[in-house]
Amino acid sequence: MKEILTKGAAALGIEADAEKISKLERYAELLVEWNEKMNLTAITDKEGIATKHFLDSMTALTTGKVTGKVADIGCGAGFPGLVLKIMKPEIELTLLDSLKKRLTFLDAVCGELEIGNTETVHARAEDGARLMRESFDTVVSRAVANMTVLAELCLPFVKVGGYFLALKGPLADEELSAAKRAIEVLGGKVESIFSADIPFTDLEHKIIIVKKVRHTPMQYPRKAGIAAKSPIGGCYNLKKGAKS
Repeated sequence: MKEILTKGAAALGIEADAEKISKLERYAELLVEWNEKMNLTAITDKEGIATKHFLDSMTALTTGKVTGKVADIGCGAGFPGLVLKIMKPEIELTLLDSLKKRLTFLDAVCGELEIGNTETVHARAEDGARLMRESFDTVVSRAVANMTVLAELCLPFVKVGGYFLALKGPLADEELSAAKRAIEVLGGKVESIFSADIPFTDLEHKIIIVKKVRHTPMQYPRKAGIAAKSPIGGCYNLKKGAKS
């Protein structure tokens, strides 16, 4: 694992000293140990964890947009958020998830690896956004929902001038095409789709980079479940933030 992580990070242009690599190795061990008690990941082999979780998460750093106060919405077992924190310790990290057991695991990892300036929040995104509205410089999320739903869940957390990074797979362009109106309504502007090959795999990650250019209308995010059942769309009056 050490060689894959060291060479993989270098291929991505990311600094990875011995301490960072050591922390990732222990993180992987804890992931496998805890996975025997709770369902955290389907990937449990060392190479798979190194490439499909750790290097995959690191691709967000290659955008140059991961700075300041960072939130990982729907963080699961800590991907990409905790990996970003290990690789870039200066960020201030908030990990939000709706399942308490995942956060218990992440608290244990942070404790053992002595990772400071990191907070775990047990809440649904719809509720968390009310408490931490427009509080973050960067919000990241990986494989939580389609882009239309994800924009409604994540953009309310982002400060005006900040960024939302959606880590996506091969359907990124298709999802973005369907989500452009929602992103606009929510105060975002698509800046680019950033492509990054994941070292030691034939996988390509696509990261949709959205800049927050206006405040999100206060009615968003809507109550839990509504975003998926009734995605934002149709004809909107952006000044009023309501359907016209």
